[in-house]
Amino acid sequence: MTAIEQTEAARPRGTRLPRRARRNQLLGAAQEVFVAQGYHAAAMDDIAERAGVSKPVLYQHFPGKLDLYLALLDQHCEALLSAVRTALASTSDNKQRVAATMDAYFAYVEDEGGAFRLVFESDLTNEPAVRERVDRVSLQCAEAISDVIAEDTGLSKDESMLLAVGLGGVSQVVARYWLSSQSQIPRDKAVTLLTSLAWRGIAGFPLHGTDHH
Repeated sequence: MTAIEQTEAARPRGTRLPRRARRNQLLGAAQEVFVAQGYHAAAMDDIAERAGVSKPVLYQHFPGKLDLYLALLDQHCEALLSAVRTALASTSDNKQRVAATMDAYFAYVEDEGGAFRLVFESDLTNEPAVRERVDRVSLQCAEAISDVIAEDTGLSKDESMLLAVGLGGVSQVVARYWLSSQSQIPRDKAVTLLTSLAWRGIAGFPLHGTDHH
């Protein structure tokens, strides 16, 4: 069950929940409000109302709006990193690895909760704590991709990282464009097209241990 689904299930006011369930409920409500209104326009009153709790209950779990936003950002940065790592580990076929990784970004962006907006389109990127988290997850995703590239091609760490940043960057930018443009191209077709483009480039680097370096 997603955080937003937990919010819907637990929304009636007065319901007593275990602390972890209440925290997840509040995060789900906060996600809805932050995605709809942006950080600056969102108010703790709105989040408490959306969750069906009093403001004191909300402040028991999160001392302030920034604390709540950062907790939500941590949750969704971890979700993206986990999705990318799972995609990379899903197959030993490198073309399928590229496709799975691309699809991980598309699936992340397509999620109906709109959590990707908190990571890639936040109106709070000038806040150092937010910028640090966004930069860190982008770096961690690139490092995961880079490890596979280095292992399979024998390229240096710096060379592999440069290619990995390119693959990750292209994936998230194109996925966001695909969603915002309300493209008529189905997700699987969009992933296939982008994979074809990326694979034509990355496949030009011979596998480590071959005679073609």
